[in-house]
Amino acid sequence: MKTGLVFGKFMPVHKGHLALIEFARNQCDHLIVSMTVTPDDVISPTLRLRWLTELLTPYPTVEVVAESDDFHDPSLPLWEATKLWAIFIRRRFPLVSVFFSSEEYAIPLAYHSGLQHIPFDLLRQKVPISATLIRQQPFKYWDFIPQVVRPFFVKKICLYGPESTGKTTLAQQLATAFQTVFVPEMARSLITSNNFSLNDIIRIGQAQTKAVQQAERQANRILFCDTDVITTQIYSALYFDTVPPILTELEKQTKYDIYALLNIDVPWVADELRDFGHRRAEMFARFKEELDKRSLPYIFIEGTYSERLPALKNITKKLLNTG
Repeated sequence: MKTGLVFGKFMPVHKGHLALIEFARNQCDHLIVSMTVTPDDVISPTLRLRWLTELLTPYPTVEVVAESDDFHDPSLPLWEATKLWAIFIRRRFPLVSVFFSSEEYAIPLAYHSGLQHIPFDLLRQKVPISATLIRQQPFKYWDFIPQVVRPFFVKKICLYGPESTGKTTLAQQLATAFQTVFVPEMARSLITSNNFSLNDIIRIGQAQTKAVQQAERQANRILFCDTDVITTQIYSALYFDTVPPILTELEKQTKYDIYALLNIDVPWVADELRDFGHRRAEMFARFKEELDKRSLPYIFIEGTYSERLPALKNITKKLLNTG
């Protein structure tokens, strides 16, 4: 039985890696994909391993493993460093007879290990990408990032603030403008009036968190979110004078790149779920206070509805240009 090896940091795994693995898989009875781990990794090993496992689960002849990279000495020339790599590979993967790569280390590693090396796309012409390029400019190389990996790089803007400030309409308009998706306010799909319970509040927080996590997988570089779990906490405190601990835990599951705090300088529009029209200034101060005490990044959005959209578009473009 022919056992092959592909190894790397996969930080992140990208379509070039997947093409290499597919190339190797078709030439082996069993292929080991080994992800090396160091203390300085800028992307969590747990997350990288989950990505690889999810992407390669459909292939029963592929085995995914994670190995601590305690054998590499960066102070050594490549020829000497690959001697240490070879010792590790022979010890850890004794059944491997061939390895596949697109890297310059392959020739000395093949010499020291005695393994056959089969190169793949050495000039990176078939899939012109690297993990470094993706980390530096993920949005420029978006098409090379697998769907399962994209949520890690998606930028998230939370449209945040009191009732009747335009969050829902703006989220829809921004999603259309940037050809992406948005997360609606889940409370509106779970309750129809202000006669609700603390359990309903918890369900709203859970639904809001789940909706963001699902939408991240469909988002095109940017995700607009109509409200967040902090908002759920604010209304829990107002209606029930308590905030269930689970809402605090749910808040930790989603990090927004920036909050757009919408001012109350637009007309109040009543509906069946809005009942704080007489306390708008107080509510705005409460929303701002929650951001300030968490030291979360936010920007003020004010003016007419027609002025708010272009302001948010400019903010979005700046955020995307940093990726």
